[in-house]
Amino acid sequence: MPIEPSFLDELAALETSLTRETDSPRQGEQQSPNVGEGLTFSDYRRYAPGDDVRRIDWRVYARTDQYFIKQYEAERNLTVHVLLDTSASMDFGEGDAHKFEFGARFGLAFAYFAAAGHDAFRFATIGTDVERLDRRQSNRGELLRLLDRVNDIDPDDRTAFADALAAYAGTIHSRSLVVVVSDFLADPDAIENGLAALGDNDVLLLHVVAPDERDPDVAGDTVFEDPETGATQRTYFAGSTAESYRNRLSAHIDDVAARARRLRAEHVVVDTDADFFESFAQVWRRQGDRERRRSRG
Repeated sequence: MPIEPSFLDELAALETSLTRETDSPRQGEQQSPNVGEGLTFSDYRRYAPGDDVRRIDWRVYARTDQYFIKQYEAERNLTVHVLLDTSASMDFGEGDAHKFEFGARFGLAFAYFAAAGHDAFRFATIGTDVERLDRRQSNRGELLRLLDRVNDIDPDDRTAFADALAAYAGTIHSRSLVVVVSDFLADPDAIENGLAALGDNDVLLLHVVAPDERDPDVAGDTVFEDPETGATQRTYFAGSTAESYRNRLSAHIDDVAARARRLRAEHVVVDTDADFFESFAQVWRRQGDRERRRSRG
């Protein structure tokens, strides 16, 4: 099911809601999960003659009857890089629970919030190689174009994490948040090598998992097929076999999370049966909390 342009309007409503959570002025520094030019940190000061009136926060004025200027840390010059996995294993799930569509929505949402906060975004797909989809324009028109590009993608083949992430790392030349959206169904060593190549950048792994992946709706004599290699295996899927499968999947997710921690990357599991906007808001707040901890040293 294609992602409709109205999705961007829904993101706008969510961005307004999340901004409202922290837009009450107070003395000193104002912490915010909203992506401003400094991602999560901004402060307020009273308006003074000569200030650019376009920087007045009118929502604050409506509540306080006072003019406040919202200041961003423009010198931090954040760029948000979204890397979206297009391997065949992402082509799994039905309707809103489809892994690729759910992951693509997350990627587009991060790009939208970057643009809304006056930050730059870059958007690429990763598979056996890397394909840049953006044209270095961080605005609504570019988001609409990206939405169309994403809708045209048919997940296929596999993802070579070590090579793809290393290749993309060479294109990063400023302080960045790198958001990798994937099901990470690959060799953990290759995933770790790819993450290591991203160096000191702030890295967030969004680990997409579908409900039927955790608990397959099959029983008895079953033939399983690897969507990336085409290899098949016949087994009797029940009892101890089903439990062993679930344990192995859980262990793999934990392994990816542990390797991410070793490299100081954030790892978040997102279930595709969750409400998208609630799920994204939770991840966004979590990223804001992480940035606040980093800013405190």
